[in-house]
Parts: sequence; structure tokens; C-alpha cells
Amino acid sequence: MKKSININAYLPNAARLLACAIMACLVTLTVNGQGRRFRKPPPAGQPAEIQLTPYKTTMLGDGKDTALISVKIIDRDGKEVADAKKVITFHINGDAKIINIHGVTGKSGPDTALQVPVTGGCWVVLQAGPTRGIIKLDVTADTLWKGSTEIHTVQPGTPHPVTTANYTPHKVKDKVLGADISHLPELEAHGMKFSDNGVQGDAIAIMKAHGFNYIRLRIFNEPANPKGYSPKLGFCDLAHTMAMAKRIKAAGMKFLLDFHYSDYWADPQQQNKPLAWVGEDFPSLNKSLYDWTVKVMTSLKDQGTTPDMVQVGNEINHGMDWPDGEIGNLDSLAQLIYSGVKGVREVSPSTIIMLHIALGGQNAEARFFVDNMLARKVPFDVIGLSYYPKWHGTPEDLKNNMADLSTRYKQQVMVAEYSQLKKEVNDIAFTAPGKKGVGSFIWEPINSWEGIFDRDGKANQFMNVYDGLAKEYVK
Repeated sequence: MKKSININAYLPNAARLLACAIMACLVTLTVNGQGRRFRKPPPAGQPAEIQLTPYKTTMLGDGKDTALISVKIIDRDGKEVADAKKVITFHINGDAKIINIHGVTGKSGPDTALQVPVTGGCWVVLQAGPTRGIIKLDVTADTLWKGSTEIHTVQPGTPHPVTTANYTPHKVKDKVLGADISHLPELEAHGMKFSDNGVQGDAIAIMKAHGFNYIRLRIFNEPANPKGYSPKLGFCDLAHTMAMAKRIKAAGMKFLLDFHYSDYWADPQQQNKPLAWVGEDFPSLNKSLYDWTVKVMTSLKDQGTTPDMVQVGNEINHGMDWPDGEIGNLDSLAQLIYSGVKGVREVSPSTIIMLHIALGGQNAEARFFVDNMLARKVPFDVIGLSYYPKWHGTPEDLKNNMADLSTRYKQQVMVAEYSQLKKEVNDIAFTAPGKKGVGSFIWEPINSWEGIFDRDGKANQFMNVYDGLAKEYVK
């Protein structure tokens, strides 16, 4: 067993911020039946972790393409410690090399294990080699949690369109102030109650009273599987989703359905097929994805809760249902997405289709993904971005990216996941040029960091932010 464990590698993007908060205390973790003790992070303001923010996580495997990566030393609260002096070491696994480091006074070692003295951090230029694959970059320093990222290298080839039809994107007519509260049934099953100003009530109704008008739900194929999202219990399966959809519609709110096309979390670090689809050839995989989409959509439609918007995949900038739909197989990825789109349209032609990528501040990569899907004539309506500052850049990066995407493409744009900087993120999300900013979905605000309810279920000051946002942008 390795001397250290990178929890980030096992969590979806959104959940990693929560992991950082958890690490601020303790810390005994059970891994393969063995207890492992972590040191308690130092006080706020003191160096605790290395933060990596890559401005590309997909590169051309042509021996020339480069990616800019920000390296910062941060404290336990995620704030930069600008005067922290450390010797950091870059560890590269994959076909790439560091060709430049800005903001350092010297360096030593081979390109795959550079040692660099820094004050606060530095900027790194990584150059890809001539092969396809995954580059893993770790940055370590004595007494600090390491920073890690993965970059996929691709060779796109000639696009093969999935259809000959031309597509005019549908428009989202109403502004969206939304939240992903997929965890609510599990919290309620454990007895959690919710209240606002001392009055107990349904969490969905409380959120609506503060301006939320849309709810997002994630769905897994068979989450009750032993390696699924919710072993034996099956939270976020079709049955739980149907029950939640009834509550959403009964509250007079709209509904976004987020297909993960997996039994477990799907994100840029993992896009695993459902167990039932493992071993299928590509035509069978395409059919299974289409059939599952139709089954879910039909079940929801038959009970009067057709989704108003659907994500065909979750954070799919590195692809979906690996290895067939990995980003290095762009034609296959486009076909899988198209199968999902066709499944949605078969049941509900008017439902809005979102493609969701985890690239809030990474404009070059966002454009690479969208350009390649459009080159293959994948029909969709909205570009959805995840934005977590730790991995996706500054608010200014988000603003510039959304401005470029809304100007460059016919599709509308929105922030499909965020948590921190609530006012700043929404000000950007609602004001993209050309009135093409649809709005936002906050990720799991009922039970995660900076939640809109306290741990005892009481609405707090973060909830009150949304009254003002709703008044300014929605009502």
C-alpha cells in the first residue's frame, strides 16, 4: 500500500471541495479495512495544500500542444498563502514534459521530476508528446497535501457526422435559478428535518419561497449494485427519481434530469459503464444507452413529470462510458451522445438538451469540445459548465469563457454546477452577452460546504442570498 492516498481521485469534482472541508479536522480513514491517520491541517493562513488549476485538461497528442497550469500554495480554507516558501517537486507520469516554469529562481532534476523553489506558487507550461493517453501530474512539497491533475491527449482525426440534418438549438425561455438536491431523500431517510425562521417545512417548498425555480436530479442506472452509488439502498435510481420528480412538479417548479450513464459517479476522472453494459460491442452499447434513456423519459412522462431539461452525460469533457466514448474516440463519443439525444427526443421533442462540461474557466478546452461535437453535428441546446474556483480558474476566467462561448455559438450557456462565490457566479451566469446566459444550478446546497441549510436543517444566511438573486434576475 502506498504511503499516501489521494482522496481526490475517488470523488466527483463537486464532492472534492467537501473532502477538503472534511480534512480540516481529524482524520482517520478506513481504506481496504485498515485505518489510516492523516495529520490535522495547520491553522487558517498557514500553508496546507498545493492547488493545481490547469487551463487545459485535453491536449493534442502532436508533440507540440501546450497547457498552462497554475500552481498555488493555499491554506485549509483555500486561500492563497502568497509568502509561503517551499521547494516543490513535479512528478509526471505520461508522454509530456515541462518546458517552462514562470515565477521561480531555479530548478533541478529531469523533466519528469523537477524540483523548484517557489514563493506562493508559479505557472507551468506543459508540452504533450506525440501519443494518445493520460498524463498524470502530481506536485508535492514537504508537509503539504499534494496537488494532482489528469490531462488527456487526443488525435482528433476527420470528423464523421452523426446525422445529415441541420439543427437549430431550442431556447430556454425562462431564467433558471436552480439547485441539485439529489441527496434529499437520503437525508430525509436518516430523519433530517428542514425549517425556515423556526417553521418546519418541506425543503423544496422552502427553497421555492426564496426564489429557486428549478431542481436538478442525477440518475444512475443501477446504483444499488455493490460498486454503485448507493449499494443495496439504490438512492438516485429510477424509482427515487420518479418520486422526487412528483414532488418537484407538485411544488410548481421545473426539473433538470442529469443522466450519468453509470452505476456510480461520472466526472472527468471516471466515466465507467453501468455493470449491465460491460462487455457489449459498440452497436449494442449505443442501443443500451438509447433504450435506457427512452425507458427513463417514458416513465417520467407517464406520471406527468417530463423533464424540462436533460443532461446527456455528466461533466463529459473527457468523454463518457469509457473506453468506447473516451475523449480520444471523438466519433464514438459523438454517437453515444446522439443516442442519448435521440432517446430524449423520442419521448419529449420539446425538452431542452444540455451538454455538461467541467470547464468553467478553461476556454480553449471548452471550445475544443464544443467545436468537435458541432463538427460531428451533435444536436444540443445549452452549454453547461461546472465552476469550482479550485480547479476551474478565477471568476474573471469564468466570465471570459461564458462571454466567448455565448458569442461564438448559437447555444445558450449556463453554470450547471457551483457552490462558492454565490453572488459572483450568478452575476456572471445571468449576464452573458446577447442575453444568452440561462442561469445556474448550485450543487447539493442542502448538505455540503456553504450549504443553504445548517447541519440541523435550519435555513441560514446563504439561503437569503437567493432572495436577492431571484429579484434581480428571475422575477
